[in-house]
Amino acid sequence: MARLVALQQNQLSFPPLASSLSDFNGTRLQTHIQLKRKTWQPKGSLIVSASSTKKILIMGGTRFIGVFLSRQLVKEGHQVTLFTRGKAPITQQLPGESDTDFADFSSKILHLKGDRKDYDFVKSSLSAEGFDVVYDINGREAEEVEPILDALPNLEQFIYCSSAGVYLKSDLLPHAEIDAVDPKSRHKGKLETESLLQSKDVNWTSIRPVYIYGPLNYNPVEEWFFHRLKAGRPIPIPGSGIQITQLGHVKDLATAFLKVLGNEKASKQIFNISGDKYVTFDGLARACVKAGGFPEPEIIHYNPKDFDFGKKKSFPFRDQHFFASVEKAKSVLGLEPDYGLVEGFTDSYNLGFGRGTFRKEGDFSTDDIILGKSLVSV
Repeated sequence: MARLVALQQNQLSFPPLASSLSDFNGTRLQTHIQLKRKTWQPKGSLIVSASSTKKILIMGGTRFIGVFLSRQLVKEGHQVTLFTRGKAPITQQLPGESDTDFADFSSKILHLKGDRKDYDFVKSSLSAEGFDVVYDINGREAEEVEPILDALPNLEQFIYCSSAGVYLKSDLLPHAEIDAVDPKSRHKGKLETESLLQSKDVNWTSIRPVYIYGPLNYNPVEEWFFHRLKAGRPIPIPGSGIQITQLGHVKDLATAFLKVLGNEKASKQIFNISGDKYVTFDGLARACVKAGGFPEPEIIHYNPKDFDFGKKKSFPFRDQHFFASVEKAKSVLGLEPDYGLVEGFTDSYNLGFGRGTFRKEGDFSTDDIILGKSLVSV
């Protein structure tokens, strides 16, 4: 029988959009993007219970989303187990987290060590332990999910972290849950997982975040801007800078994952989750300026087609309009983000970059290529 281990207090410490379009100078944007959408109507759903303590398994849980989700679940009184390969510490004290809160969390979280691609181990260990609910935070392929479902025939709910990246590129925005998807997207494995869940006799919920940011972010989203602002460098932004995108704070995402737990309205449903405001690329830079208290930088616009960056990315966002409607989550789940963009970036800066904690050192090599060439007006 797989052994679940309650962790000791091995403390790790860190160093001391209703949607609208605007930039951070208060300028309203004129766009030809269609914002009206069909009103989502709930369909019949399977009734699940949220009244009792659940035995919950989180696939992953030590990097970013799961760190915040696991804490919320433990505070709600659930028994939470993290399934990981054991390469990273199972608990780490978060910036701003009290010693008492960390000790309480560490004493309650459980760990099941294994490789999720070892399907025989997954089946044997999960069937031996039994779980009421599975949160799959790091699943990328459908074949990784099927053994979990096979091992837990009495599973009450399977909650999956998908991605808004599955949507087919469109001129009609924002993306809604009923929109066409792209079977050739780089997130096709997540799309195939959603299809698998729909084909199975299982109560499932799928969450499609847009861009995620916040403390511990391992993707260079806000950090990309903070590095340049701290170094006093210009901010190179592709195109005109009025491309519109959308970000959601990781703590708001964790809250969304909690709200679908045992929620009959979330049964066999997909929800877009992100902030309820949309923002331009230039607006992202200005929001980061406000968050960190930096001087106003010079923003350089460039035409990406004029440069060869090799395999390096010169900008952390896809160079297009990309945002999704969160109206379904707001109306069905009653979800309201706690963090506006500037407030969220401030939280991320104060609890991360501002303390000297970041994913990796700043790499300005593509910036230097851009700044070293005569810029073309766009």
